[in-house]
Amino acid sequence: MRILIIGGSVFVGRAVTEEALRRGHEVTTFNRGLSGVDLPGVEAVKGDREVAADLDRLVEGREWDAVIDVIGRVPKLVGGSVRRLNGRAGVYTYVSSISAIADFPAKECDESSPRFECAPDAGPEDGEYGELKAGCERAVEEGFEGEAVIIQPGLILGPYEGVGRLPWWLDRISRGGRVLAPGDPGRAMQVIDVRDLAAFVLDRTEAGKADRFLASGVPGNITYGGWLAECRAVTGSDAEFVWVDDRFLLDREVQPWTEFPVWAPDSPEFAAVWLPSSAKALAAGLTCRPVAETVRDTWAWLRDVPPAERSFGRHGIDPEKEARILAEWA
Repeated sequence: MRILIIGGSVFVGRAVTEEALRRGHEVTTFNRGLSGVDLPGVEAVKGDREVAADLDRLVEGREWDAVIDVIGRVPKLVGGSVRRLNGRAGVYTYVSSISAIADFPAKECDESSPRFECAPDAGPEDGEYGELKAGCERAVEEGFEGEAVIIQPGLILGPYEGVGRLPWWLDRISRGGRVLAPGDPGRAMQVIDVRDLAAFVLDRTEAGKADRFLASGVPGNITYGGWLAECRAVTGSDAEFVWVDDRFLLDREVQPWTEFPVWAPDSPEFAAVWLPSSAKALAAGLTCRPVAETVRDTWAWLRDVPPAERSFGRHGIDPEKEARILAEWA
């Protein structure tokens, strides 16, 4: 197939591009060239989807069997791309997010769960991340004249993760010592490796049939304690986990999900964070590797990144705050 990947150089986009090339597809990438490096073997077109002239230059003399959009976050911009690509491809696959589901993470969800109300022509100021993702989905579904495929991933982990969730934990645990471990070590999680997501995205794109899938991995594929233990094992660390209960941390204004990445306390707000249904995607062929393999391969990538160059975004607790809480807990 001839495939256009909007993005294609960072994390999910990189994994999708790599998988498409592995399968022998002809790949064009379209991005600004600011966040990553295009993989060898692609036709790299540099440009900004916000600039009409760049979109015109992208489509001039080109057609594709499918488009895979991995970076769209603003509905009106996604809609603009969709309109310009109408007639140039038969399938438009949009990689959205489980955050587009209005009840998540408070309630269990699947493909039938209601999405946020967000217009397909909404601008960046018209909502938060999940709301805008829902608007982007509508921009594709309502504006594309071919087959629209919507993929809503859950928590994505793996090599080249720029968000900084698993990389922060690996970095922190690799430094050893007493490590504050939040909440219940037995709480079951549900995560998906970026490479498994990429394979599923390509599978559904190749199938060429309009549909939507929630792709969040295998329910209970690891516990929080098991996840941190895997981090300790692959880094060869002497880290000693000190498990501190949710209420103690919340009383000290520790921010869930960010200060301790992927920590979701036992509360109504996060009641179903690890309970989304991937049943439809699994029945359609989604396969997921063991989480231990994801942790191992992420560390293999991260350890080649100099500590001074490791980026964790807004994730991670200040070391002094961690030490203070450990002392208070003791």
